[in-house]
Amino acid sequence: MSADIESGKDLYEEGMRVRRRVLGTEYVDRATSHADELTVEFQKFMTTYCWGGVWTDDRLAPADHSLLVLGITAALGKTGEFEVHSRGALRNGVTPEQLTAVMRQIAVYAGVPAAVSMLPGVRKAIAEHEAEQAAGRESA
Repeated sequence: MSADIESGKDLYEEGMRVRRRVLGTEYVDRATSHADELTVEFQKFMTTYCWGGVWTDDRLAPADHSLLVLGITAALGKTGEFEVHSRGALRNGVTPEQLTAVMRQIAVYAGVPAAVSMLPGVRKAIAEHEAEQAAGRESA
């Protein structure tokens, strides 16, 4: 079951752990480094409730969480978030082949223009993932 607000578990800390695992420490550090009076409260809210409350819900596998976010961000036309979460999906075990299937489903349900808008981000995420995998094999 999910981390529960009433359980006393520190959802912010748990959320930050999941956020770093999915999006990468470098990305999260960059996103949180620009904190100011306007964004500090929002970053804490988002990390606590989005990442700590939703992404820790183990009724869905991490890859399933990623696939849902990809569908939603594509339907909303949020290309930047789609690219970031494409990288996260690959970290969560979604394969490049599955991302190709996701693109087809997005085209059918959200529209071909939405899918076309998401393609550059998917290409970039897959290329970076494959480069990381190749670097890992070379250093092993």
